[in-house]
Amino acid sequence: MPASFSTDRCVAPPGSRPIVLYRALLAVLLCGLMEPELWPQAPAPENPASQATPTLKVRTEVVNIYAVVRDKRRLIPNLNKEDFEVTEDGVPQEIRYFSRETDTPLTLGIMVDTSGSQQNVLRVEQEQADAFVGQVIRAKDLAFVLHFDLEVELLQDLTADKRLLTRGIDETVINAGAQGPTPGTFPTANVGGTHLYDAVYLAANEVLKGEIGRKVLILLTDGEDQGSRVKLDAALEAAQKSDIIIYAVDVVDREFYRFRSMGFSGDSVLRKLCGETGGSVIRVDKPHEAAAGFQEIAEELRTQYFLGYSPSNTRHDGGFRKIQVRVHGQDYKVQARHGYYAPRQ
Repeated sequence: MPASFSTDRCVAPPGSRPIVLYRALLAVLLCGLMEPELWPQAPAPENPASQATPTLKVRTEVVNIYAVVRDKRRLIPNLNKEDFEVTEDGVPQEIRYFSRETDTPLTLGIMVDTSGSQQNVLRVEQEQADAFVGQVIRAKDLAFVLHFDLEVELLQDLTADKRLLTRGIDETVINAGAQGPTPGTFPTANVGGTHLYDAVYLAANEVLKGEIGRKVLILLTDGEDQGSRVKLDAALEAAQKSDIIIYAVDVVDREFYRFRSMGFSGDSVLRKLCGETGGSVIRVDKPHEAAAGFQEIAEELRTQYFLGYSPSNTRHDGGFRKIQVRVHGQDYKVQARHGYYAPRQ
């Protein structure tokens, strides 16, 4: 029997089969349909005296931004806090926290597209992802491996063990059939075979939401989604609410789509997911160029800047706030998240 999925933590017992994450997605979607007044309420305190005692609650909110700065040719690694300016909805913000993120712990997700369109490129992606894990993951970092096609499955939960991570990557296999390798919670007939948006949504809500610090998803995919239960905007919102940076190694087998006379829109999807969250799309025209793509991501992760500020807008309305980061007096390109969702009261 497959290991059961816990919404508290995605832990796969040693030797167990991959965990199908759709149960979590179903639970999240069903909970989203419940009216707030139907949610479980905390019981009233039994001790009347405790109600008469005033309690002072102090909550300091900090917006975290991880930024990469480059000129036309290279990354810029040696800027200081005074070099940056941050605005939220056009209003300047005071940068209270600053550091260079060359050694900050990292929580990383390797997400592998195993649908039919990746048949001719999967082996190269596996080899380069293995090398990337060996190069980037350190003892204080955590990473997980997830694959998606007709199903979304966690092959390796968060760990710093490189051996387990590479084993999870190497276990990915192409599934281009009408049914997944194991029965899913949702019917798979007529719902397509590349559940990219579901994979991003689940990774954000079920694996990374409770983690702290730098959180990064690396998508090995051509960006084409077929059959996801959630939409692109919902997947992006989940990533933004979990403070995730998304990178994509965009390896496209153009002949696969041309031979089948199929339309292709994956490039624009990946640009939106990555650009809005502060990552980037590494376009790989030929499979053997994937190594350079992974190397580019590794270099960016080593030269990030951390900028933190307490927003001047203190309303807890759940609205989306636009962020813009600039470098004073320089024509540098700053790669950072485009915004965040304010907390609700």
